[in-house]
Amino acid sequence: MSPPVRIVLTGPTGFIGSAVLRELAGRRATDALYVTALGRRTTHGTRAHADDWRYADLADAGSLRGVCDDADVLLHLGGVLGPTPEHCHTVNVLGTAALMEEARAAGVGRTVHLSTAAVYGRGPHRGIDVDEVAPAPVSAASASRLEAEAFALAAGAVVLRPGLVLGEGDRWVVPGLAELVRRVPAVWDGGRARISAVAVEDLARLIVALALDGNEVEPGIHHASHPEPVTTGALLRTLADLDVLPRVTESWPWERCVEALHGTEGRAGERQLSLVALDHWYASEEVWRSAGCAPGPGPLHRLTGAAEWYRSRVR
Repeated sequence: MSPPVRIVLTGPTGFIGSAVLRELAGRRATDALYVTALGRRTTHGTRAHADDWRYADLADAGSLRGVCDDADVLLHLGGVLGPTPEHCHTVNVLGTAALMEEARAAGVGRTVHLSTAAVYGRGPHRGIDVDEVAPAPVSAASASRLEAEAFALAAGAVVLRPGLVLGEGDRWVVPGLAELVRRVPAVWDGGRARISAVAVEDLARLIVALALDGNEVEPGIHHASHPEPVTTGALLRTLADLDVLPRVTESWPWERCVEALHGTEGRAGERQLSLVALDHWYASEEVWRSAGCAPGPGPLHRLTGAAEWYRSRVR
């Protein structure tokens, strides 16, 4: 019998990392795997789906020493979105740099690093290929994730830039849409904007395929959304049909939407509204094809399974 593929996973309790951990558990029926989860805390899911759990903190380089010893694959899915630029830099940049040095020293054969399409900054972006426009992040979190990519690329990683990630466990995208619909109760700019999105379970399948089957995928940056973008109108209608968001029917032009947003109180600003009301669409076919992983029916079709989660979050 062949020895198991030894996988080290960061971010195992996060939104995407926990989905990948579940996907890896499902692959045990056909693949010999040994999964070590790295994190500051463990959960029932971590204990159930990982073979081993090891304390590690991306903010503490010392805690990362030796974590990749004997590993065949590193899946670096951990990171933070705040609360300060300094913390983002410490975790996302310095933590990634230290982890990639560990992977290189240990001779890890394959590394997958999770980044974000938000590194491109303000749109509109319409079907662009990787770096067809220069990245121009507008938040500290996105800037730190762009900077972290350089260390992953230097270590020979496959770097993934997904757009909006949807599904059970999402605490940002659809809750943010709920705030925007409350403050701007209309179909924004006619709902025609095309947005790159992916269901978390499909992104998890892609990441695991890259870990175990993706030898045809070259190291470098790859867009990792579903190949077919969604429109803002279809996203809002689907969430209304599922009783997650109130239904809006009146269409407002962009200028009126911005005026309404500025006239109400809330956390989201014009940048957040523009991400879902203007085109932010990134060509993503290549990585799915190269990995031999079917992208699935699309994130709107997957929302039914996450509807109960979203209803509990937005109400």
